Amino acid sequence: MGAGKTTIGRLLARKLGMRFVDTDHEIEARTGATIPWIFEIEGEASFRRREADMIRELTGQHGIVLATGGGAVLDPVNRALLAERGTVVYLRAGISSILQRTAHDKNRPLLQTPDPRRKLEELTAQREPLYREVAHLVIDTGRPNVQSMVNSILDQIAALDAARARTRPASPMNEQKRINLDVSLGSRSYPIVIGRGVLDDAGLLQQHIKGSKVAIVTNTTVAPLYLERVAAPLRAAGREVVEIVLPDGEEYKNWESLNLVYDALLANKCDRKTTLVALGGGVIGDMTGFAAATYMRGVPFVQLPTTLLAQVDSSVGGKTGINHPRGKNMIGAFYQPLAVLADTATLDTLPSRELSAGLAEVIKHGAILDADFFDWIEQNIGSLVARDEDALAHAVARSCEIKADVVRKDEREGGLRAVLNFGHTFGHAIEAGMGYGNWLHGEAVGCGMVMAADLSQRLGYIDAHTVQRVRALAQAAGLPVAAPDLGAERWIELMEVDKKNEGGAIKFILLKPLGAPVITSVPHETLLATLAACVE
Repeated sequence: MGAGKTTIGRLLARKLGMRFVDTDHEIEARTGATIPWIFEIEGEASFRRREADMIRELTGQHGIVLATGGGAVLDPVNRALLAERGTVVYLRAGISSILQRTAHDKNRPLLQTPDPRRKLEELTAQREPLYREVAHLVIDTGRPNVQSMVNSILDQIAALDAARARTRPASPMNEQKRINLDVSLGSRSYPIVIGRGVLDDAGLLQQHIKGSKVAIVTNTTVAPLYLERVAAPLRAAGREVVEIVLPDGEEYKNWESLNLVYDALLANKCDRKTTLVALGGGVIGDMTGFAAATYMRGVPFVQLPTTLLAQVDSSVGGKTGINHPRGKNMIGAFYQPLAVLADTATLDTLPSRELSAGLAEVIKHGAILDADFFDWIEQNIGSLVARDEDALAHAVARSCEIKADVVRKDEREGGLRAVLNFGHTFGHAIEAGMGYGNWLHGEAVGCGMVMAADLSQRLGYIDAHTVQRVRALAQAAGLPVAAPDLGAERWIELMEVDKKNEGGAIKFILLKPLGAPVITSVPHETLLATLAACVE
């Protein structure tokens, strides 16, 4: 705060040939609101969440000099990301110097107090140990010559890099642990590859592309992060790449967006040998798969899932489709990809809300088919939320194993595969009732699992302790556990439009017990009791 990081950061970036990014400025640019306004209207806690998401995203990028706000170090996850992914320079300034620089700056909400010196002293006492903990270099900013200070930083960074090079292991830098699975479906079988750096392995994707033309379908959020990384090696290999960038969000999972894909394929004269590549989350994967299933009556496609929800669930199994205003995923096809290539490094840039949404599907797999996995999730939920690499890799792999086994036994959801919809009957109703995009799919499923557990207990399938375990785990994952008040009549109306229903009866996937599912209809009065108990 007031240490001169913007001036020094810009000079460093210029010298290093990098891009300068300030997290505060980036938050303001994306929200259209000033930092003081966010503090005043949303509160500091909300700002810190935005800041943490921004740091997680930006530290996953290369070629930038990043300036963070002074309070960023209060979050231990921020400290870990900064220390692990870059070289941290702590610009240390005295309190008098900071006061002089910030005396007329109204854009610093924490200093808008009657006694800013005392406030600065409090902040320094709180933050100084954390700055020292995370910093690789400590630079005193008392020197008047900024250029000499920048040169000193560059010299120290060079020395630090040289020291790191001397102690670096001799093993290849790009050697990463990978997990290889298979979805066994006879002639439609395909591999799942899970690991960090999968997107950087150009040969891995290219071995699943047979023709000379590739159409990459992505969205406005993912494209700036990963599109060029995927497209450039394909072009270098002599393939023509068509880039199709759709708007981001569940509310765009519709005919209009699907037609944008068809339009681009036709405009670029894509033939039956064109391979479609789905680069994004569940919405992109579902729409790209449906486009592949229907364009020229079927073209090949590959899944490159970039969200946790897509990596653990939607990219595997061949369900494709779009939403209809009357129901979720009501228009679609079963159509298997050639491969699922899941780069877990993409989870580094995933917003916290999206991570939680993906954890809902992880929890689902344990709840319905693997009680031991459910126990493991309970024990490791802190590590999963903190994005521990090994924990996430195991969660993705085990979820894919469970789903692949179900799909192998029941590819087209003739019976068994329906159990993968645990929490979805309630969840789909929430999404449709609240308007697609207001609740993330995983959020709605998380709440739906709590409701399904409550219904399971009312039918005598599980005890109250198990219901509490499901609720507590969903809550620890950052998922909502109280359902919106849609009105009982509207709830029933929405749940009556569900693909699992038979003969007009609403079908639910319930726990009998934890780790073992049952598909059943329920008495109307019991369903109403669950709705009354779970609605906020």
